[in-house]
Amino acid sequence: MTEPVASAVAEASVDDHIRSVAGISDALLRQLRQSLQRIDEINRVTRIISMNARIEAVRIGAAGRSFGVIAQEMDTLSRNVSDTAQDIDRMAGATSLDLQSRLQRLQSEVRHTRLAGLALGNIDLIDRNLYERSCDVRWWATDPSLVEAALRPDADTLGHASRRLSQILDSYTVYFDLVLASLDGRVLVNGRPRQYTSVGANVIDTPWFQSAIRTRSGDDYGFQSVHASPLAGGERALVYSCTVRHGGRIDGAPLAVLGIVFRWDALAQTIVTRTPLSDAEWPRSRVCIVDDGGRILADSSPAADQDVLEFDGRDRVFASARTAVDVTWRGRPHCIAHAASPGYETYRTGWHSLILQALD
Repeated sequence: MTEPVASAVAEASVDDHIRSVAGISDALLRQLRQSLQRIDEINRVTRIISMNARIEAVRIGAAGRSFGVIAQEMDTLSRNVSDTAQDIDRMAGATSLDLQSRLQRLQSEVRHTRLAGLALGNIDLIDRNLYERSCDVRWWATDPSLVEAALRPDADTLGHASRRLSQILDSYTVYFDLVLASLDGRVLVNGRPRQYTSVGANVIDTPWFQSAIRTRSGDDYGFQSVHASPLAGGERALVYSCTVRHGGRIDGAPLAVLGIVFRWDALAQTIVTRTPLSDAEWPRSRVCIVDDGGRILADSSPAADQDVLEFDGRDRVFASARTAVDVTWRGRPHCIAHAASPGYETYRTGWHSLILQALD
């Protein structure tokens, strides 16, 4: 049974380090220009001394000729120093601009690659975990106790089936409950009758029941996406379902429908909130799982005032297996990283993983 991986939050991402290098570059340029300003101040003093030397040379006549030569050399030295300082300033400015441009491109590329990779990791964990849920329901639908309860729903067979479902639930804590419904949609028995009073409820119109009834064999399964499930006291759940068939055979005649009520938030919210972003990134980041229509299924910011995630170019982004784009979202520049459900074995949710990170 796959459990969500609890990745430790990184103290600093590569993106953070590149941002730090850019800051160091700016600081070095400022320090260089401060040094050049000090050189310019020294140069001004040198020119004043040179001018005073020329004045003194004129005042004392022939005896001051050597002072004039020295003053001339000091002027030449001063001009050379000034020209060199200006060249250094121009080259430093150009180099700094080039370095900043390269760092910005590198930062963007690293951010895009890294966030898209994290998004893929999230949806891959979900696909792998839910693949096992589709296996669970098909395997448990062959349990003899359920076949007997479906064939002869009396107190003994239903009691035995309930105890069997309870035993399964004790081992598989990722489920709220397991329910067995007759072909007319009435819940016959569940695994946690003291907690959920679903026996007798009519589930004939639910997507999980209807999709299971339409399957052709026990190899197939039904499904209902994220919803507030009455079978789990209104908690958000997924329901996987499979027909219970005569003799427990996958090609037997349908007798009933088994529904397994999965704790969605225990998986999805754990994954999105434990995405390994750095401490500096989390305050400006949001991690989501959405369906193909953008309906939010899991969200690291559950208090956000929206049920559907909209942004410019969403359909184009969703059409790509993995990508990241820079867009303006809610009035701020953002990097939006995306990964589509890659699927695992025979299972694929068809959902999308997103990381939205503000750039300012």
